Amino acid sequence: MTVVLLLLALLPLLPAVAALSAPARIAQGLTLASAVVCFGLALALVPDAGRRDLHAGILRVDALSMVFVLATAFVYAACAAHSIGYLRHDEAAGDFPRYARRFYAGFNLFAWSMLCAPLVDGLALLWVAVEITTVVSALLVAVEDTEGATEAAWKYVLIASAGLGVALLATIFMYYAGAQVLGQTYDLAFAPLLKAAGQLPPTAVQLAFVLAVLGFGTKVGLVPVHTWLPDAHAEAPTPVSAMLSGSLLAVSFYAVLRYYQITAAALGPHFPQTVLLVFGVASLLLAALYLLGQHDIKRLLAYSSVEHMGILAIGVSFGAPLALAGVLLHVLAHAAAKGNAFMGAGAIVRKYRTKEIAQLRGGREVLPWSGPLFLLAVLALSAMPPFGIFRSEFQIVAGGLQSGRNGPAALLVVLVTLAFLGLAVAATRIVMTPATAAAPSGAAALGDGETARQERGEPSVWMVTPVLAGLAALVLLGLHPPADLAELLARGAAELGGLR
Repeated sequence: MTVVLLLLALLPLLPAVAALSAPARIAQGLTLASAVVCFGLALALVPDAGRRDLHAGILRVDALSMVFVLATAFVYAACAAHSIGYLRHDEAAGDFPRYARRFYAGFNLFAWSMLCAPLVDGLALLWVAVEITTVVSALLVAVEDTEGATEAAWKYVLIASAGLGVALLATIFMYYAGAQVLGQTYDLAFAPLLKAAGQLPPTAVQLAFVLAVLGFGTKVGLVPVHTWLPDAHAEAPTPVSAMLSGSLLAVSFYAVLRYYQITAAALGPHFPQTVLLVFGVASLLLAALYLLGQHDIKRLLAYSSVEHMGILAIGVSFGAPLALAGVLLHVLAHAAAKGNAFMGAGAIVRKYRTKEIAQLRGGREVLPWSGPLFLLAVLALSAMPPFGIFRSEFQIVAGGLQSGRNGPAALLVVLVTLAFLGLAVAATRIVMTPATAAAPSGAAALGDGETARQERGEPSVWMVTPVLAGLAALVLLGLHPPADLAELLARGAAELGGLR
């Protein structure tokens, strides 16, 4: 398993380096091969990670981190396939070779950094990995060189850098707390900190946790430090938007969970659970309200990501093993569903050449595959059965009731229902409402409420295939997760709850 860990941590660097000089088609092929192999390696680790911790130098995988590795590897593979069809639209442009080199180099470095974050052993290395994700993803947000993309990337850099500065302060406080017990030379590795948690100075631990939630919460998209997220997700190329929502937010939440583990072991669960409940409810409430009035299809999905990060925070605040298992299942299901939604939105935007929801009509007629698949992805995000998010949210709510948090559990149901209305109304209008205006094939949108009639057909089969794979994963997670995966989720919940 040591070799598997090393390959996961290093393999995406190969296509990243090759993309700087190879033709676009070679870079695409290497990227897809690397992504598929990484997903296969992640699957191979699941049975062992569900039973024991795995080590290889500075790399360490337990059940908790394995969930996030698996989610990232899946989104990496799906987006690598989708990007082939997405970029084919730009191949005729004169600067396409330069654009493709920058895109694939950044895309693979982004995947590499997100795989490394849950693989490294220690809070200091985790902070470094999350910082690398910020630098690389900011460049990817701006890769299309439009005014909106540049502004969104600059806003992202400013806010995320400030947040990670706060997270660095959290790391320093936790180092100070650990040094009082473990000595000045310890390296912030997880196991020694957890073992010594009961002897750590409480005030330093409390400060470290609050600062970690604020700092890493900036990357998670928790309210009120979420303001970069809608702009960046809306302006980035669609495969990058899918990686941002499906993987980056979850990886950043993983960093919060590591601080949660230590804080709960040191102080008891009440304090960290209360902090997460406040941030989670605020995030879910704001996102649900914003979803009711969105006009941009990608911003709609971006606020949906804020909603789901709020659900994760609330689920952890419940503390019950059933809720914690639901949180980890939700990480996987959200990765598949949000990746599907962004990839479906990418096909729609490529076809209609606009992101304005008011100008998107007749999706099921114009895009016979991508239109219905987009609607299914939105229904999956809205926790409709038989998809995985229905199962995960059911477990979270049941865990909340089990732990006696009846009020927060009821509020969670109400706000998720409100968010469902915003998502479902917009997606239904896009896919099911017939186009109202006739125009020559390929013509641009005519105006608010009127849409030029498009020629029927998909932009590329590469934009459909990964969505079908994501849909299959969502059904599998919803109906009957494999036994090895169920064992992984149960062990991860036990680790998060301090039972192992």
